[in-house]
Amino acid sequence: MTQMQPSFATSGDQVKIVRMTDRQRELDKLPSPKTRRWVMRRKAQVVTAVREGVLSLNEACERYCLSEEEFHSWASLLEHHGVHGLRATRIQEYRERTDN
Repeated sequence: MTQMQPSFATSGDQVKIVRMTDRQRELDKLPSPKTRRWVMRRKAQVVTAVREGVLSLNEACERYCLSEEEFHSWASLLEHHGVHGLRATRIQEYRERTDN
C-alpha cells in the first residue's frame, strides 16, 4: 500500500494561516448580528454572553440593536423564570402585574 503525500502548489499560490482568538470563537457561537427574530434560546445566549464577559452590555446592545431596557428585561426574565420566561407568547404570564 502506498502512502499519499500531501501536495502543495509550488508557484504563485500562498497558504495563509489564520488563528482565531478564543473570544472570536465565542462570538461566532452567538446569534448573527443580523438577527431579527428573537426566539428564547437566542435571547438566553446573548444574556449569558454578557454575564460571562464575552460581550459587554454596550457591545451587545450595539451588535443586536437592543435598548438597555430590553436587554435588562431579558436578563430579569431569564433569572426569575428560566429560558421559558423569554418566550414572547407567554410574556404576560411572567411579567409583574401593576394593578392600581
